[in-house]
Amino acid sequence: MSGDEDLEKAFPFMKDGKTGSVLWKDLRTLNLQYLLPISGVKKFFDGLRRNVLYGVKCRRCGARYFPPRARCSSCGSEDVEWVEVSKNGRLLSFTVVNVKPESFQKFPDYIIGLAEMDDGFRALAWVKCDDYRKLRRNMRIRIEISEREEDGVLTYFIVPAD
Repeated sequence: MSGDEDLEKAFPFMKDGKTGSVLWKDLRTLNLQYLLPISGVKKFFDGLRRNVLYGVKCRRCGARYFPPRARCSSCGSEDVEWVEVSKNGRLLSFTVVNVKPESFQKFPDYIIGLAEMDDGFRALAWVKCDDYRKLRRNMRIRIEISEREEDGVLTYFIVPAD
């Protein structure tokens, strides 16, 4: 028996799959909660309360962001213009999430979709649909702003257009 194998029996050690290095596996559960500043994008949340979707467009390079960000990731400019985002578009892709991150374990399985809105913005959001088999790529959708049932958070959803 090698020394590493003896140590792995006596301690919570494991080997890194890539490097083979011996790692200590902490036995405590790490519970993180992030505090994120929103002052640069507060208008987005104010809009949700008024049933309006806002994104930003960089005045320097033309990049569009939804949800908005205070600085352009493409060119680094802070010169962004607030624009109202269309609530109508088409579904580009979707997936059913049944293996969820720890923070979403309390939620039933859900669908995440990517939509391109009629004005060119793209939206990644939960999809409200009773059966994912009804969803089709390029189908018409709309964005609905409402509270998420599971936790009461006001957010936006992709909904198939009727």
